[in-house]
Amino acid sequence: MARHASALSVGLPPDEAVVVDAPDAPLRAALVAAASGDFGAARELLATTRLDMQWERRDACVSDLASFALHNPGWLDAWLSAAPEDPDAMLVKADLCILQAWEIRSSARADDVSEDRFRGFFALLEDAVPVIGTAIELNPADPVPWRIALTHARGCQAPREIFDSYWEEATARSPHHFGCHATALQYLCDKWYGSHEEMFAFAERAADQALPPSKVQSLPLQAAVEYVIVASAVADGPIDPARIDAAIQRALDMVAHYEAGDPEVADVRNHLALMLANSGRWAESLEQFRAIGVHATRFPWAYVGDPRQEFLEYRTGVRMQVAGNTPLFGRPPRPAPLPVPGPAEATAAGEPYPSAEHCSLAVVAATLDTVAEATLTSGPPLRVATAANGWHTLVEMALHPDHARRGSLHTRDRLVTAAGTFTTRERWPALILHRSGDRHGFTLVHQGKRLAEHQWDPAAPVPGLDEVTATAQAVAGVYDIADVRPLIALLRGSDDAPRRQADLVAALRMPPLPAAFGTRAEVLTELPDARILTRPGAMGDWEKATAADGQGPHRVYTVRKPWHWWTLRLLFLPLCVMMAAWGWMSDDVMFLRPLLATVSALYVGSQLVGAWRRRPRR
Repeated sequence: MARHASALSVGLPPDEAVVVDAPDAPLRAALVAAASGDFGAARELLATTRLDMQWERRDACVSDLASFALHNPGWLDAWLSAAPEDPDAMLVKADLCILQAWEIRSSARADDVSEDRFRGFFALLEDAVPVIGTAIELNPADPVPWRIALTHARGCQAPREIFDSYWEEATARSPHHFGCHATALQYLCDKWYGSHEEMFAFAERAADQALPPSKVQSLPLQAAVEYVIVASAVADGPIDPARIDAAIQRALDMVAHYEAGDPEVADVRNHLALMLANSGRWAESLEQFRAIGVHATRFPWAYVGDPRQEFLEYRTGVRMQVAGNTPLFGRPPRPAPLPVPGPAEATAAGEPYPSAEHCSLAVVAATLDTVAEATLTSGPPLRVATAANGWHTLVEMALHPDHARRGSLHTRDRLVTAAGTFTTRERWPALILHRSGDRHGFTLVHQGKRLAEHQWDPAAPVPGLDEVTATAQAVAGVYDIADVRPLIALLRGSDDAPRRQADLVAALRMPPLPAAFGTRAEVLTELPDARILTRPGAMGDWEKATAADGQGPHRVYTVRKPWHWWTLRLLFLPLCVMMAAWGWMSDDVMFLRPLLATVSALYVGSQLVGAWRRRPRR
């Protein structure tokens, strides 16, 4: 497994590059502008989708804008105030009304939702009726308001006649609109108002009527996920397993019409990756993860846990399964060629996922020597340097000089894991700062545990007050800060992410970050006292690669052993040598005793030689 795991990471982007439901560039620009109160970009984007009748894209943009407005309503209110008859603004408002209702209800099962929450849920759904009606009237040819109406019917427990009438209106405007089909599938599934058989029959009938490249072809796959993953159906359930296999194959045939990395079918590929892994088809699942690239989606991963964490864990697990099934001296399956990177993704080395775009740096509240002594020498190579104030230490992953030896999964999570190792049973914490494009964040690690995580994303909704307060309290407790209100103010917002990250560092009384942080993958190489922490003997390959590239030598951390360490071993070594010599020369001593003495002498001698070679040199 270890032999092939690294080779199988080719084509997989680093963990920090993966963002759940990441918007494309135009939508992200609209969301960033909306965060500052400017609705102009959103208005232009939706107007283009309406005039060009790009209903699938319009549906996706409306959903993201409504989700953003759920916790950032000011820009939408200003838009409606300036243009109350704008069909695009009213459409976002209609979707927002549904989201507000579901926010009150939560996504829990009906048995776990309180009566008060249900009353608030139904009241908000009732208030949404005139808003949805206005959105339909302002743009009668648009199927997206009817997708919202179908969601409304599911929430308010509308009878089948109402659902059928909404469905007819939706298909009359766009017979193969995927958003309407996916919403209708939810109404017809067993956990709502239908059954497994009815859900599969609807999905298969719709797929039979759609063209091969249509996303409606993946509707049976969504039904399979609902049946296998959500409903946890048993093998002898009402659905023939052959229908599950047929749904997977139909989706595989559909995505074959799209290039790898195409965000338009990212949700289909995410469903495929999960179902293929669930079926034990590890190599095919790994190919789908490669084709997904950075475009993870909330569903289906939200069905099994935290979407991003589950996506990354499944991806790692699938890679390990493929590696384990490959013979020791065999070759793992060759990945398909990567798509040609665009201008925003290309680097000087031609790598599609540039490490310089995703940087992580740990600020440790301890001296360099303390951190070095706490770091296991068997872990990944780390570069450490003393911070400007002299008693903090900066730590980053040390990338191998040879680009071919780095591996595409050399990620920030490895730095977080390393911090969990060297902070175990220590009083001092480590704050790992992340930068990925215009997203900034941090992970707090203390005594080997992740205590808090946060990300400033200009295009993401502002996190809730309860979530931010819990994060601020965790940080304040570790760094002994009495007043958490300034931390809450820093965390509860997404504008000017670099400033907020820098202000957090200052609020925790840490030294300022290196100026190059965020511009390249390794920022400590230019600091005069930067050192490499790595296992003994591992620097030989580094030195060869450095000499080949014409770079300067890497400075390895030199271990300062205390005087009592030298004294004990210098006294113990002659004793072991004498016992071994006496044992081998004596006739009436057991064989095991001189052997143990010899091994002890060799071990202590190797410790002394290694410590002498790594001693500090002035």
